[in-house]
Amino acid sequence: MSSPPATSPWSLPDFDAHEGVHLFHDRASGLRAVIAIHSTHLGPGAGGVRFWHYAREDEAITDALRLSRGMSYKNAMAGLPMGGGKGVILAGADRIKTPALLRAFGDAIAGLAGRYVTAEDVGIAEADMSVIAERTRFVSGLPVAAGEAGGDPGPVTAEGVYLGIRAAARALFGSEDMAGLRVAIQGVGSVGGGVARRLAADGALLTLADVNRPRAATLAAELGAAVVDAADILSVEADILSPNALGAILNAGTIGGLRVRAVAGGANNQLATPGDADRLFERGILYAPDYVINAGGIINVALAYLGPVTRADILARVGEIAGRLDAIWSESAATGLPPSVVADGIAQRLIGRG
Repeated sequence: MSSPPATSPWSLPDFDAHEGVHLFHDRASGLRAVIAIHSTHLGPGAGGVRFWHYAREDEAITDALRLSRGMSYKNAMAGLPMGGGKGVILAGADRIKTPALLRAFGDAIAGLAGRYVTAEDVGIAEADMSVIAERTRFVSGLPVAAGEAGGDPGPVTAEGVYLGIRAAARALFGSEDMAGLRVAIQGVGSVGGGVARRLAADGALLTLADVNRPRAATLAAELGAAVVDAADILSVEADILSPNALGAILNAGTIGGLRVRAVAGGANNQLATPGDADRLFERGILYAPDYVINAGGIINVALAYLGPVTRADILARVGEIAGRLDAIWSESAATGLPPSVVADGIAQRLIGRG
């Protein structure tokens, strides 16, 4: 049998024995979407759907592959009976999102007969999930009343990231006291903004940045924080950097310019390549593996989907994130392996690929 051509999905660097990579097109609504299912070893592939405009269509497939693999690891490390999947809806340059497009995506999920369970991600809101749910029951993250379990995963993700930052402070300085610690936050949307508010209440000294600079400036004025351009946040001198925007921001170029002791943030796929884990480790920068620290959102929507569950139950599970990071950092110190390599090994064993 001949090898697949270099342009085939099987040869993509981020194709990791995915169980399925599904491409969808609905002419009537204009839907173009990718659903990647990495593993169903522990349960249905669970992961949000993002609505994003890509410069090239193949970037959407790469995004879905990377994110679905990350969801396999994230769900396994969070102790959830769910596998890993991810949906990507390709937005046009105008970024118009219609109910018809969302319903067509719901039909695509329904056609997978429960192998993929979705929730919101970048560019998708709770109201959008309600439209998708008109066509499929394999949906979580639907609107809920105040205080109920489920709903928008952003604030719960922020809670887990906040706890992870405190764990990083304890690992570095022997205390979770954030007063006077300098934290640079990249991205101040639902997750980064929530993290910033929690840290400001603890007395941390914050520097904020967002591609939407007015949003960062408004929050900085509210919290008494500094603000810099999005292009400059990775070179700010601080104790901890918290990336909470899009991924692949830690690479050979940016890592050399970091002036921090730790990286702990909610963005997915922060490392551009596996080798970047070694670069951080060689520089002595403590790294919180992204799919461990940012698991609060999937814990929220997955437990609500599996139900019944209370919000207190969800927050108790999110509270376990700090202990998982401690265990990873301890094993890293004992073995001399970067934390992300340690975490990957644990996750791979959990999904039957160790």
